[in-house]
Amino acid sequence: MTEREESLMGFAARRTRRRPTLVAAVLSLLTGTLVATATPARAVAGYDRQPIATNALFLINASDHAGAQEFVTSEGRVETVSAYLTSNASTGTFHAQIRTEVADESTTVADSRLDIAELGGSGTGWVEFPVDAELTADTKYYLVVEAEDAAGKVVWNGWKGALAGALPSWNYDVPYWGGWKAYDTDPWATTHLAFAIDPSGAQACAATNTCYKSVPPGELVAYTAGLLGNGRTTAAITPLEAHGATYVPDSNVLRLPNGDWRYLPAGATEPRTVPAGDPGAAAQIAESQDWLASGSVPGETLEERAAAKRALLSLRLLTQPNGAMAAAWHGAWSYSWPRDSSVAAVAFARTGHDEEAYRILDYNRRTQRPDGTWEARTKLDGSGPPDGRHWQLDANGWVPWSIWEWYQAAPGAHRAELTRDLYPTVRKAADYAAASLDERGLPPAAPDYWEIPTSTPNISTSAILLSGLNASADLARVTGHPQDAERWRAAAARLADGIEEHFAPLGYQRTVDGKHGRDSAVTFLAPPYNTAPDDLAVAMDDTYAALLRPNGGVVPGDDPGQKWRNTWTPETAFFALAWAGTGEDDKADRVVDWLLAHRNVLGELPEQIDAAGNPASVVPLGWTDSLLVLTLDQLDGGPIPVPPAPCDPPGRPEGACHD
Repeated sequence: MTEREESLMGFAARRTRRRPTLVAAVLSLLTGTLVATATPARAVAGYDRQPIATNALFLINASDHAGAQEFVTSEGRVETVSAYLTSNASTGTFHAQIRTEVADESTTVADSRLDIAELGGSGTGWVEFPVDAELTADTKYYLVVEAEDAAGKVVWNGWKGALAGALPSWNYDVPYWGGWKAYDTDPWATTHLAFAIDPSGAQACAATNTCYKSVPPGELVAYTAGLLGNGRTTAAITPLEAHGATYVPDSNVLRLPNGDWRYLPAGATEPRTVPAGDPGAAAQIAESQDWLASGSVPGETLEERAAAKRALLSLRLLTQPNGAMAAAWHGAWSYSWPRDSSVAAVAFARTGHDEEAYRILDYNRRTQRPDGTWEARTKLDGSGPPDGRHWQLDANGWVPWSIWEWYQAAPGAHRAELTRDLYPTVRKAADYAAASLDERGLPPAAPDYWEIPTSTPNISTSAILLSGLNASADLARVTGHPQDAERWRAAAARLADGIEEHFAPLGYQRTVDGKHGRDSAVTFLAPPYNTAPDDLAVAMDDTYAALLRPNGGVVPGDDPGQKWRNTWTPETAFFALAWAGTGEDDKADRVVDWLLAHRNVLGELPEQIDAAGNPASVVPLGWTDSLLVLTLDQLDGGPIPVPPAPCDPPGRPEGACHD
């Protein structure tokens, strides 16, 4: 999991997905020329609509620091230049110049200054500088931006992805570079600033709700803030776009501060801003409301039900037509993990959205490897893993568990037939899991949901494989495969004994060697994954206390080798789900209240919460959405079924056995 984090450099720098329909608008710039608009005296923009970077590209600190972007125009007159800026300075001046030589201010042909306080103070967005400059067509120029007398750092955001033929960006940093540095060689060759020349129409920031705004710094910590979608395409909402906006209730249509609506029309790949009441947007709102009404919405209070609705709508947009489910809609999260998607499938199944649930299960069936295991994550088109990340054995528990839970909740009409279709997936997964157990009854050391390797068996993989083996055995029973059922029951019994012998004496810590501290995955031994052993309640309380941080959330573990900067909402939600499943509703309610209090301005659940209590990383995170839905389902409607454990050998907790 730690590999999902992206570092921050400077203030509030983030990245968002490039918007594909605007590629045509910038292609000519990428080859060195700006295209004339219908009005010959104007030229359109370049690198427009890639306003946010993986990291802050430039930190502008008054006179010793600036940024520059090279450009060429096919037209002779430029009236406006724009740069996407983020500032934690509340006073000072944004200063833009067009020069013919980047390092020589005497070659300035256009100069523009804007007062930061008059723009609203600290904030983020596209800043439009009036220049009204006469330029020479097909001549190289440089747009130079700095902040003068600023009270804090200003970031000129950009793009770090490959753009074939793109012109270079420059950085002026006296302490670091000694002056100007062109980002035209590796590792900087793909670094380009976000800027625009004479943006108008659909390119203007007003049309996309991205003009510079005064936004509280806490809202800018996260990379994303919400989702728009049409069932075929999904788009992330940036924190800037979310500021001052709200969702139209029970929908993924955004109501902007001026009252307009913004949504992703059917068949479109780019969001569109329309007047409130637009028929296309209204139809999408009605469709979302009908979809929610077709199932159940858990929650005992209006606030809980509102959060559950928002979580379900976000899960729906993260789930692709082919059944792949993105962990979140941003960068390294935009892949499908078996564990995240398995929990989402159960959330859909438990709330009556069987189509979405089975679509995920079927995707996991299709992406299972021939040996019965799964890649750590796959591209959303199902074509395979995005990189060489080590595969993760815990999927062999998550997937069978999700199929079993779906079976418990699915409508009866086609349940048996669909289960038979999924059974070969269960068989390969369970056989591999059973064969992986060593002489102690434990699985091998392997990466788990932390996505880093362990040198000895870990509690996360052990606990979820136990659930998967029990689930597989029961699926074998109901589908008429008694020999499979017996084989997997025996393996589950060995694994349960191994956990009891090697993890229980340590309070179910992260690894059997006791060197890696406590782990929030202790909760995987509780419902709805497993029937809790008698000593689990104390272990969960002790683990929660050890992992709790001042902002009220927990970190994944207290391994001395891991330095967690933020608390994590999935791991915090683990405890809510486990306590709801073991009848400790008061404890579960307190965690649910914390989760609800740490949603963002759109009511979405983030992956992380920073030390100041702000939503951080990606928003929304599908795993947290699923866990909240399942927790509210247990608190509202009673326990979620747990895969039955074997009775042989004896000593299992009462009610945990299946004869």
